Amino acid sequence: MIMIRKKITLKLLIYTVLIILLITQCSGPKKNIPPWNKNIQVILDNTTPLEYDLNNRLPLYLWPAIDPGELDQDAAERLVKELSIRGVGIVSSWSAQDIEKTMSQCLTIARAQKKLGQRVNINATSLLYSFFNGDERTGHIDKYGEPFFDSSFGDMKMGCPFAIDFRKKEIRERVELFVKKYKDEGLPLDFIFTDWEIDGPLEVNHAFEASKKCIVCQKYLGDDFSFSVFQDQVREMRSYLQNYSYSEPVLKQFPDALVGNYAVYPNDGYRYWYDYFEYYVDGQPCKEDQHAKYRQWNNDFPATGYTYAMPVVYTWDSIYYWYDFENTDYRWFYNMLLVASNAGKSTPQSIPVISFVHWNTIFVSGKSDPSITQMSKECYQELLWHMLLRGTDTFFMWSSKNEFPEEVRLVHEVYADAQKFGNFLENGQPINYNVPKMPGTIISGLALGDSVLIRRTDFGRNHDPVEIFAGTKLITVDYTPGECIVLALN
Repeated sequence: MIMIRKKITLKLLIYTVLIILLITQCSGPKKNIPPWNKNIQVILDNTTPLEYDLNNRLPLYLWPAIDPGELDQDAAERLVKELSIRGVGIVSSWSAQDIEKTMSQCLTIARAQKKLGQRVNINATSLLYSFFNGDERTGHIDKYGEPFFDSSFGDMKMGCPFAIDFRKKEIRERVELFVKKYKDEGLPLDFIFTDWEIDGPLEVNHAFEASKKCIVCQKYLGDDFSFSVFQDQVREMRSYLQNYSYSEPVLKQFPDALVGNYAVYPNDGYRYWYDYFEYYVDGQPCKEDQHAKYRQWNNDFPATGYTYAMPVVYTWDSIYYWYDFENTDYRWFYNMLLVASNAGKSTPQSIPVISFVHWNTIFVSGKSDPSITQMSKECYQELLWHMLLRGTDTFFMWSSKNEFPEEVRLVHEVYADAQKFGNFLENGQPINYNVPKMPGTIISGLALGDSVLIRRTDFGRNHDPVEIFAGTKLITVDYTPGECIVLALN
């Protein structure tokens, strides 16, 4: 009986081993699953490899390509390669909260980027926050000698622009720490940006009124200073702090680095958009256009030391109500092209323009407005084309996570298709910055040698040929919807 049981047990063991071997053979070798996070997978799912070589053109920057997570060196190299063939640059974020972990993740990506000949891209936003850190020493001082803060910026305790000089050293030391590590590791810094906005000296909202009540501001600006005097001084101080604490320590070690900040770019004296935390206050200098009030703006870019411009071309919900155009697409297109053209015409050609872009309507209040007609996808992509032909060198797409798939696809399609004209994009000179005040024909172009790359978009019914100057040459542009054409200038 015992012998029979042993034989049965042995047979069961043999059968079990055979079944395991059979399952293993049928399933094949174990798949090497890439350790990408969901954001990275969205990019891979909604982009395709470039058909044309990128050459020296700047990569496309996408919000979901920031911080791919913890990767070993092999995985990092594979990911850098996967995105680089799509023209997308990975961005790593510096943080002073967990320096060891941050350094490990960032340096792994940087080594892979250097090895594969790609740009090393950095987000240094968190290092710059905050000059106004809540310390009472940073507050305004009222006539009774008591500190107070400007509450018109939400939760941010904005204080006296003349009281934060002592904060600059700490901010600079944070930046120097990371810069030195890259230098010591023999790694480059090619592109670095910050999203530094609600902090430091600002003149918007009720900052002017707060400063008028501050005895320190009165000491430096006079008893009855004007808004223009206040704006000029505040912007000068803001530029100084960005230069001292951020751009200067980076460029000291990496003089060829592209360094910039969200919403800082050369301009024509006006700003044609409002950020989510900003609003117009009656009495502040502006230029009116239908219902829009374009604020007087200080050209603070040169003093920052920045080496690229970073305009913000977003679909803010307020834009829709600024204009009365029956063609609702043109309400969006008109304003956003004004912003892009302002940066393009005001920025020297030697300085790259890296434009933040976004398609889905941004409802600043957080509550959607059903009466607003969103900009069409087709119109948005036409806008992107015209931006490229008016001085924008590449895009930086921002959006919320639920919008990633469509936002990535729309901007990447234009970025990738445009590369067939890579020589024009890298070396061409914009021929036109005009934005018609009524819906009609929009023409943008890049002249290079004896040729000009042209795109024509029509918001009216006119399909007749249109004449426009390309430099000193008068050219005729035919109706060619959805296409770019190359015309000879001779």
